Amino acid sequence: MEFLSDIASLTNSTLRISTPLVFAAMAGIFAERSGVIDFSLEGKMLMAAFVAAVCSYYFGNPWIGLLMAIVVCVSLSMLHGFASVTHKGDQVVSCVAINILIIGLTTALAAAWFGQAGLTPTLTDDQRFLEITLPFADALRGIPIIGLIYSDILSGHYIFVYLAYVSVPIVYWVVFKTSFGLRVRAVGENPSAVDTAGINVFLMRYKALAINGILIAFAGAHLSTAVNANFFREMSAGRGYLALAAMIFGKWHPKTALIACLLFGFTDALQIRLQGVELPAIGTIPVQLIQAIPYVLTVILLAGFVGKAIAPNAIGQPYIKER
Repeated sequence: MEFLSDIASLTNSTLRISTPLVFAAMAGIFAERSGVIDFSLEGKMLMAAFVAAVCSYYFGNPWIGLLMAIVVCVSLSMLHGFASVTHKGDQVVSCVAINILIIGLTTALAAAWFGQAGLTPTLTDDQRFLEITLPFADALRGIPIIGLIYSDILSGHYIFVYLAYVSVPIVYWVVFKTSFGLRVRAVGENPSAVDTAGINVFLMRYKALAINGILIAFAGAHLSTAVNANFFREMSAGRGYLALAAMIFGKWHPKTALIACLLFGFTDALQIRLQGVELPAIGTIPVQLIQAIPYVLTVILLAGFVGKAIAPNAIGQPYIKER
């Protein structure tokens, strides 16, 4: 039973750690399926975490913090769209600029407002999201296997964890089963043909970027108002880039991107458990080496196991309307 408990605990941690990756990967799918490169997932996630923490602290309500994070992230997505869609600027440069801006801005604002080096005040229970215990979780805990799965794996998560995994089938349905999703994919594949059919290419890309901003806001709010009770400097810690790798590994498809996110989450959860563990004939593995596992895995998977990942045909290419 101790072995099963360890497996349940590791699975529980995997689901939690993968949550911001799932939100970010789904956000990236909308942007890049419409033909807009979005490396700024990292910066937007960081900004969402900062805004959610600050607004939750001042207003005393985490839902207001989440709402303001959505507003700010959608605004950043619109800024990216304004630079790269409307003015046809280099999309990669726009993303890099947003990331650099947010890293400096969040640290400077936290220091100016709270007098701490990149930190915001700790949130109270009323100001943050708490873990949700599912109905009958305590009663079912003693039942073998079923109780373990329900009580120790599925129960006791923050609301963002449940929303993240619910978002995957929703994103799949929207992108692949609706007329809106068909238009988004068509804009990313052949914008000229879509324009000829009377569909506004620029408007569709802006709509996709707006959804992108909403989803990435959930990832940031999860970090600062749920998992942690405050914001600290660069707390996104490369999760936006990992989500981007997961999206490419999943070939811009929600289902396979989810698998990649879970894989990265599992390696992250595993490296936490391996810290300080002594292995036979090896001894204690250096912490730095263990912490590098998720990133090494990213390089290995993208280099040798993904196969040929074919991006949308028009991705990264500004659309110039023929007159």
